[in-house]
Amino acid sequence: MGEEKQNDERKNKYAVGCSIIGSIISVLMGYDTGVMSGAMLFIKEDLKTNDTQVQVLAGILNVCALVGSLTAGRVSDCVGRRLTISLAACIFLAGSVLMGLAPNFATLLAGRCVAGVGVGYALMIAPVYAAEIASADIRGSLTSLPEICISFGILIGYVANYLLAKLPLVYGWRAMLGLGALPSAALALGVLAMPESPRWLVVQGRAEEALSVLRRVCDRPSEADARLAEIKAAAGLADDDGGAAAANAGSGGKGVWRELFLHPTPPVRRIVIAALGIHFFQHLTGIEAVVLYSPRIFKAAGIASRNSVLAATIGVGVTKTAFILTAILLVDRIGRRPLYLSSLAGIIASLACLGMGLTVIERSPPHHSPAWAVVLAIATVFTFVASFSIGVGPITWAYSSEVYPLRLRAQGASVGVAINRVMNAGVSMTFVSLYKAITIGGAFFLFAGLAVAAATFFYLLCPETQGKPLEEIEEVFSQGWRARRRASAAAVEMPASGGGGGGGATMA
Repeated sequence: MGEEKQNDERKNKYAVGCSIIGSIISVLMGYDTGVMSGAMLFIKEDLKTNDTQVQVLAGILNVCALVGSLTAGRVSDCVGRRLTISLAACIFLAGSVLMGLAPNFATLLAGRCVAGVGVGYALMIAPVYAAEIASADIRGSLTSLPEICISFGILIGYVANYLLAKLPLVYGWRAMLGLGALPSAALALGVLAMPESPRWLVVQGRAEEALSVLRRVCDRPSEADARLAEIKAAAGLADDDGGAAAANAGSGGKGVWRELFLHPTPPVRRIVIAALGIHFFQHLTGIEAVVLYSPRIFKAAGIASRNSVLAATIGVGVTKTAFILTAILLVDRIGRRPLYLSSLAGIIASLACLGMGLTVIERSPPHHSPAWAVVLAIATVFTFVASFSIGVGPITWAYSSEVYPLRLRAQGASVGVAINRVMNAGVSMTFVSLYKAITIGGAFFLFAGLAVAAATFFYLLCPETQGKPLEEIEEVFSQGWRARRRASAAAVEMPASGGGGGGGATMA
């Protein structure tokens, strides 16, 4: 028994290790976001950019990520999940080199565009790979790994800002942006040592290879055999491995768009609404405004020196990373819905308090802001980041990567990433203009209202998926919200009616 348990733990660690390596690509995306928040201070001084150019530079990454995300699904269906991760790292490598060597704003913008394509690939493929290689009992934790990697990358970016700020102006921001090339090169080669997704292998008609991978990541050989049978059934290959698999492999994912958007079944339609909706709302909570423009927010709150601002942003990165780690520990224990909805409750309260604090500061005479308002504004930046990171951040990626059926997963996830990047770009490219139009406090009151809409959406349209095998999740969406609520009420009433007679006598 002891030897069997040790073997099970080793296999689980292998699945975790593969997911971690596959998610490292997200560190690069996080690093770019974190390092750019500080680098923009130096770029503006060195290249004499205006606020419009700063907003374009901040948001263009996400606009170009659309190209990557919308093509990554088809590419990963054709060449596999593993090679798609390697391709993403190579694209990001090229973008980092361009930004690090940029002599002017145009070259810097071009490098940011190239890196954006790599970000689109990374955001789509990392959670899909983790979802497809993990077992149901640890899938929530592993599909949340890309988010912790993004947060870790943001933290590294903040630290790089603080350390490299001491370099001469002409070298400092270029070193900050160019450093992303080093891990990109290592990852592009290192990822080739990972196994391919067993679900992709089955669709390609390579069931023996898929079984070999499953035996390495499952606890027992019988579990690997059972999972292979479930994957075959979900892919429609249970009775005809050869012919059906060859047809699927040759299709390269054709017909997916029709099934997703033109003629979806009721369960698929509910899945699409849920998966795309949580991506739509994620950035409307204002997280990109807080992470990317945190130096400006801290300045508005009264932190004056550049070093103090950069040190405060490191605190934001540490908070984000710590609370996503907490979410990873909790998501498979208490479920997606409780964590997501409690996260939104914290976000709404934090944004309302942040908006109030910044409004009071803004209306006070310069350098005479009430101490309580300054403390409130700074504290609620951290509580907002903590609330976002324990639920909305990681669960958006975990949930959207696990709800799609196998045949629709890669390209469905790519559309979700595209929507995520559009919303990210919309917030990051308009935040400065927004807070100049309605004040910085008003901007955060607006985000608080949008977070209320996000909570309503998730409560009504996103059922729990905790502990369900990927092949059974489509069945979870077979009923709409009203039907699920009626079924839940009936399940609660049945035990009560069963014990009604005894209960009545007792009450009497």
